[in-house]
Parts: sequence; C-alpha cells; structure tokens
Amino acid sequence: MSWWTDLKEYGREIACDLDAIADRVGATLDRNVAPAVQGVATSLDQSIDRVFAPGGVPLSERIRTRAIAIDQRYQEFMVSRVDPLFGQARNQHLKDVGTVEISDREVMLNRQIAMAGTALIVLTLSRAFAPALLFIAVPASFVIALPVFGMAVSSVKKQRRVTYHVVSAISTTAIWIRGYYIPALFATMAFYMGEKLLMVTEDRSHKGLISVFAQQPRTVTVVVEDDEFECPLADISAGDVVVVHAGGFMPVDGVVLTGDATIDQHMLTGEAQPTEKSPGDPVYASTVVLAGKLHVRVDCAGADTVAAKIGDVLNKTASYQLALQSKGSKIAHDSALPILLLSGLALGTRGPEGALAALNSSMGVSLRVSGPVTMLNLLNIASHNAILLKDGRSLDLLGDVDTVVFDKTGTLTLTQPNVGRIIAQDGFSETEILTLAASAERQQSHPIALAILAEADKRGLEIPTIAHASYEIGYGITVVLNDLQIKLGSSRFMTLEGITLPPDVVEEESRCHQFGHSMVMLAIDNRLAGAIELQPTIRPEAEKVIACLRKRGLNMVIISGDHEEPTRRLAERVGMDRHFANVLPEGKASLVEQLQEEGHVVCFVGDGINDSIALKKANVSVSLRGATTVATDSAQIVLMQESLEQLPFLFELGDDMAWSMRWGYIAGMIPGVVSLGGVFFLGWGFVQAISLSMLSLATGLGIAMYPLYKHGELGPPPAADKASTPLPKIEGHAP
Repeated sequence: MSWWTDLKEYGREIACDLDAIADRVGATLDRNVAPAVQGVATSLDQSIDRVFAPGGVPLSERIRTRAIAIDQRYQEFMVSRVDPLFGQARNQHLKDVGTVEISDREVMLNRQIAMAGTALIVLTLSRAFAPALLFIAVPASFVIALPVFGMAVSSVKKQRRVTYHVVSAISTTAIWIRGYYIPALFATMAFYMGEKLLMVTEDRSHKGLISVFAQQPRTVTVVVEDDEFECPLADISAGDVVVVHAGGFMPVDGVVLTGDATIDQHMLTGEAQPTEKSPGDPVYASTVVLAGKLHVRVDCAGADTVAAKIGDVLNKTASYQLALQSKGSKIAHDSALPILLLSGLALGTRGPEGALAALNSSMGVSLRVSGPVTMLNLLNIASHNAILLKDGRSLDLLGDVDTVVFDKTGTLTLTQPNVGRIIAQDGFSETEILTLAASAERQQSHPIALAILAEADKRGLEIPTIAHASYEIGYGITVVLNDLQIKLGSSRFMTLEGITLPPDVVEEESRCHQFGHSMVMLAIDNRLAGAIELQPTIRPEAEKVIACLRKRGLNMVIISGDHEEPTRRLAERVGMDRHFANVLPEGKASLVEQLQEEGHVVCFVGDGINDSIALKKANVSVSLRGATTVATDSAQIVLMQESLEQLPFLFELGDDMAWSMRWGYIAGMIPGVVSLGGVFFLGWGFVQAISLSMLSLATGLGIAMYPLYKHGELGPPPAADKASTPLPKIEGHAP
C-alpha cells in the first residue's frame, strides 16, 4: 500500500502549493484590486447621492418635501382664487368676525378634485389619441374613485342605514364594469364637487373652543408692596392685587380693596344699569370699568372665574347645527334605499343595463347638487345685504321658525342711554343743568357721558371749556368752571361728598330705578343744583322690525337678566307676547329648551356672554356685529350692520329657500319617476336614464338661480384689503 501513502503525500504537497498560490493571489488583490473596487463603489455612491440626495437629503425626503410644497401652493390657490368664486363678500365677512379655517377634510377634497380633473383629461386624451395608455389610465382613474367607497362605508357605520354615498359607490362601480370610463370619472368628480359645495355652505369659522377672554388684554397691572408692574394675565393667581383703570376689562373675579368705579356688567349679567363698586364689593371678569380706578384682590382667575365657567359650559354644549343635515342632503339620503331596491328589481327583470339605469335616475341626485347651489346663492345675497350666514343649514330652518326670542339689553336696547327728564333745583334751569353737566363730561367717553353730550348737541347748547379741571373719578367727577366747583355723579357720590339730597329728588330717583332708569346728580359748590334722568335707548328700528315679524305670525318673546319692571315695560312697548326677567345665563338656555319642548322652533337673537349658551341651543341663532366675540362665535348668523333692520329680510331668504327646495324636489322627482317608468315598461338603459338625470339637474339649477333674479343684480362685493387680509388657516399645514 506504499503507492497509496505516496499518493496522499503528493496530494498534501499540491494542497499546500495551492494554499500558497491562493495566499499570494489574495495578498495581491488586497494590495491592488480591492482598493480599486472600493474606489469605484465609493465614486458610484457619491454620484448617486449627488443625483438623488444632494446635501445628504434622501430621495424620499426630497420627494416628500417637494410634494408638500406643491400641495401647499395648490391649497392656497383654492383658498385665494377658487373659494372666493363661491362668494367673495361672504368670505370677507367670515374673516371680519374671525379666522376662517379650512378643515382637513376640505383639504383632502381639494386634492381629490384636482386628481379627478387631471385623470379625466388624461383618460379623454388617451381614448382619443393613445388607446394603449388606457391600460394605465383606467386603473389609475378607478383608484381615484376609491375614496367614494370609503365615504359609503363610513356613512353606513355612522348612520346605520343606506345613504346616497352607498348608491354613488355602487353606481360608480357598475359604470366602470360596463365600460363607461369617462362618465364614471365625471361622476366621481361631480361627487367630490358636490361634497365641496356642501362644505362651503356650512360653517367654516368654527374655532373649536370658544374663549370668553378674547377681548381681554394679554397683560395686567399688579401691585406688589406699593409698586405697580406689568404681568401676563396667565400668571395671575388668587391673592394677587390688580389695578384696573377706566375703559379696561376686569380680568379676574375678586373684591375691591380701594377705589370707586362704575362698572358695566350687562354683557355678563344682562343688567341694563351700570353698577357702582367700592371697597368690599365683588367684581367679575369680562365686565367693563366705565369710570374710576380700582385695586382688586384676586379671588378667581383664568378658568375659575364666572365668565370662564360659562365658557366651559358653552364649549361642552352641543350646537343644534352640528347634527343638522341640509334638506337637499336629507332627501338624497332618504331616497337611497328605495333607489337601491328598485335597481335590484330592475336587475332581475331588465338585466344589468336596466339596473344601472335605475341607479342613475335623478330622484334625490339633482337636489344633492341644486340644493347647495340654491343655498350658496342665498348666502351670497345675504352677504350683499350685510347678513353673514356662517352656516347655510340655518336657511333650511328659518321657514320653520315660529318663535323669536330677543335678549333685552344690548339687543333691543343700545349700550348708550338717552336723557329723559331734567330736574332743576335751587333756581337753576334745565338748560343750565345740562350745559354744566356736558361741560364736566366733555373729556369723558363712557356711555353716560356720551348720552349727556348727545342731548346737549341735540339742543344746540354751547359747551364751555373747562380751564382748570380737577378730575376725581369714582362714582362721579369733580371739575372747576369759572370758580364754580361742579360735582356730577350718583346719589352715592353726593352722599360721600357730604351733599344733602332733597326728599323729592330721592323719591324721583327711587321711581326711576323701578322703571330701570338711572339718575345723575349735579351739585354746584356743594349744593344740589339738579338731576338728569337716563333711560335705556330702544333701538330705533326695534318696533318696526318686531311689527314686521308679527305680520309673519311669529311669537315674540323677550328674555333678560334685568329686573322685572323695566323688562315688562319694554315688552309692552315693542309688542312682545311673553317676557322673562331676572334670568341667569344658564336660565336663558333652559327657557329656549322649554320652548322647544313645547313644540316651538326657536330663533334666538342675543349679543352677550350671558346669551351664548342660549345661542348654541336655539334652532337658529342670530347675533349683531359689535357684540361680544363669544356671541358672534356662538351664533350661526351675524347682522353685520350692528342693527336689527335686516332681520325681516333674513326670514324672507328663508322663504326663498323653502320655495326653491319645494320646486327643486318636484324637478327631481318627475324626471326620476319617468326614468324608472322607462326602465320597467320601455326597456330604457343607462343612456336614456343619464340624459333625463341631466335634464332634471339643469332644471334644478335653473330653480336654484331664481333667487338671484328675484333680488336683482348683485352689487360688487366689499373691497378686501389684500395687504392686511391673511389667508384662511388650513389645518395640517404650517402657517
């Protein structure tokens, strides 16, 4: 076996030689080839980075950033160029009363409209000039329609019934299967446009949480060891001492430590008369200091104040509008199940073509489009007549309203009172009393001063200039005129100054208070010279407006936080059916609910924080521009001229909406019935059904345009200041 041993030895030698050769080759490769290969790989990586990821930014991130930028520009284009086509005047009014917000859903709809429009063009061109591209264009177009199916599934899950969205999804699928690609994509785009149109007519100004502190300053003056300094309002806590001057908003709930002032609380409590505050008296956030200066110890700040608690209740109160569906949408959704059943019957008796025709009959579909167009036209007519309808769904309800509830102070009356009687004493005349009072108040801007100055101007009196003024503002004011010391203020001010009030004047003041009036006393050289009665100023248009509404058969109700007697007298004067006095903010909302439980459809008209909960509860809510931000945020309708004058016209628009919906329904039903009859008795197919559907839609759109003809040519929209008007906020995008 030596040969076997020799062979194994020889094999080992060959293996060693091969290992040595491999080592030498590997070493050579390591020294020469490997660096070269590594260099090539590095160069290739760098080239790829330079082409696809410059500056170290990955390609995917570059694509994402670019796509976001393009989408942002497109959304801004839709907001600034396309949305104004739906109503520039209304858009401007929405910006005037608050920030317009575009929701994530509307952003997505804008994208879907762009994609559907682009796909429609590509599909049309492919079919005409490059049929081979249909293999790409058709599937891509179908993908664009997929959100329609998502909406159908979502609507069934939420509403637990068959809706218009379900019919649209089934119809779109059937049209695709039958090979009607362009009509299918056109129907998809029309669906998205209809959804967009519905959103435009709904409230786009909702800010989420409504803040009762929208008119408050960001900083307040705090007293620490007799030194005053500015402090952010958010940093104030119980025990701090704040200073509030005339013309300022009270930022906290607390107790007066030092100072005297007159405070207007009507926005919070509904009281018509300003109240006088002195050490030991409570004060409340969101009230206004008309005259004087107060040092207030903070008891509650921020979320713990009375006003903030009202805001908390308000934000937890569901708006009546949120669950409301426009009548056009309701009819379309209600007709969905019958259409689906009839389509199933047609499938069994007339085949797929008959089923498709039944699905596309015009019943409910035309109102789905013509209803929002009618609403949009009326919204724009309203805007051109100084009425902002933030939510078009209110138009549907106006025709059903049978009860109008008015807040008293600030709504039926103005903030500024007017001069009633002038009581002269001690040999002075009425003219002298009014002249001296106007002279003392000449530099003041609170409502009482403005009322006295307005009456002096009305009588054409010359108001002397005070050369040496010494203002002591609290419950009143002290000035010096021609060596005469003049004191003007409340009876409490006179008592504090040691001035005796005659019994007849005290009796007259008591009578004034019973009727909700107030009285300002005038003393000269520490002797009472006279008094001026101040009465609430009823809006000049109030009686005429209420008379117009009564002619419509509406019930008139007044609710007030003010006392019984002034509320009753005002109710009798303007012709109210019912009145409620001494009502707290939550009580107003309860009264609205009580009226609704009695079967009434309620329109509430208010202007203050104390009205805001009732505004959200009412079927239709109206506020006046110039009211508190909380009221205009809560209300669905804002009268932009700060007047009730347009209220009857608002109800006329509600009549127009009801008329258009009634005839639009007829225009949708008749062709729909004819179409279904044709399917079952004449063997009609998709082409005949879609033709009748288009005729129905055209008729419905004609009816929708009638309000424009009725109310005449629309004037030019109010000029917008392009430099100062920001674009609406778009959720999901950085500002």
